[in-house]
Amino acid sequence: MAKERIMDGGTLEEIKARLVAGESRSDWARARAMSQEEVERLADEEDGPLPEGWEKTIVLGVPEPKQDVHIRLDPMVLRWFKEQGPGYQTRINAVLRAFVEARVKG
Repeated sequence: MAKERIMDGGTLEEIKARLVAGESRSDWARARAMSQEEVERLADEEDGPLPEGWEKTIVLGVPEPKQDVHIRLDPMVLRWFKEQGPGYQTRINAVLRAFVEARVKG
C-alpha cells in the first residue's frame, strides 16, 4: 500500500524527518518581500475572503485557565477524536464549547 502524501509536502515520515533535521522548504525571503496586499490576495485565493463582521468575534483579554477534570467517555467517542490526530482534547473542548454557546445564545 502506498504511503499517503500530505498535499505536496511528502509523506508524514518525510515531513517529520525534515522537521527533525531543521530543514524548511519555505521561501522565507520571498515571503518577507511580499506586500500586505499580496499576502491578503493569496489568503483570499486559498481560504476565501473573510466573512462580514468577523472582527466582532475577537475576544480581548486573557482567557480563564482550563481546569483539569476526569470525564468518562464512550470508547467509540474517544477513539474517534483520537483518530483525528494530535489535539483530541482540544477538539473535544471545542465541540462542548460550541454546544454550550448554542444553548446560551438560543
